[in-house]
Amino acid sequence: MAPTGKLYLIPSLLGDNEPLEVLPLSVKKVIGETDHYIVENEKSARAFIKKVLPGKAQQELRIDVLNKYTEPTDIPSFLNPAKEGHSIGIISEAGAPGIADPGSEIVALAHRLNIQVVPLVGPSSIFMAMMASGMNGQNFAFTGYLPIERHLRKRRIKALENLSAKTGQSQIFMETPYRNQKLLKELLEECKPTSQLCIATDISLNSESIRTQAISDWKSALPDLEKRPTIFILSAE
Repeated sequence: MAPTGKLYLIPSLLGDNEPLEVLPLSVKKVIGETDHYIVENEKSARAFIKKVLPGKAQQELRIDVLNKYTEPTDIPSFLNPAKEGHSIGIISEAGAPGIADPGSEIVALAHRLNIQVVPLVGPSSIFMAMMASGMNGQNFAFTGYLPIERHLRKRRIKALENLSAKTGQSQIFMETPYRNQKLLKELLEECKPTSQLCIATDISLNSESIRTQAISDWKSALPDLEKRPTIFILSAE
């Protein structure tokens, strides 16, 4: 019986970086040894693999796509190569698989099948923003995307601010880039002037900007967040 392959969680780039500026050599090594992949987007995953390892033969790659269009009944078969002794790599569109990206379902299934799961080091905008925020890194929560409907979003902003004030917990959230400016406007309208807001934009890129200051200070000079990947962190006293 062939030994079971491993499931590698491979972090991808957050933008147009040179891979070895933000990724450790272990990522390059694993990609060099792995031909089976589960990815969010095949075209961008192939481009990422080529950028990390230009000499790797693309025609040898075996790729399954895992995104919101994937049929749930197809997912178990994605791990078949591991059962046959081949390692598999999971690659999401940006950053770390399974954190605000697809991957957790296939990882959970791997655990049930006794397939070893190996997370690799690499960029995660969520954790990098938290590291650089100056806020409470002992107690924080990532709440994902806020509601789209305006009244629900405003209610959620107030609830997060109140929770932070009560517990000291830093509240991390995000928005699709084309709605960043709208969310920022509502944060400035709904939050108390003394609450602290970290805005972390274009993390790991040359245009990176990470700044924490009071809501009252943000009101005097709004940053341009239009179509720029951004992480928001809120902390209230």
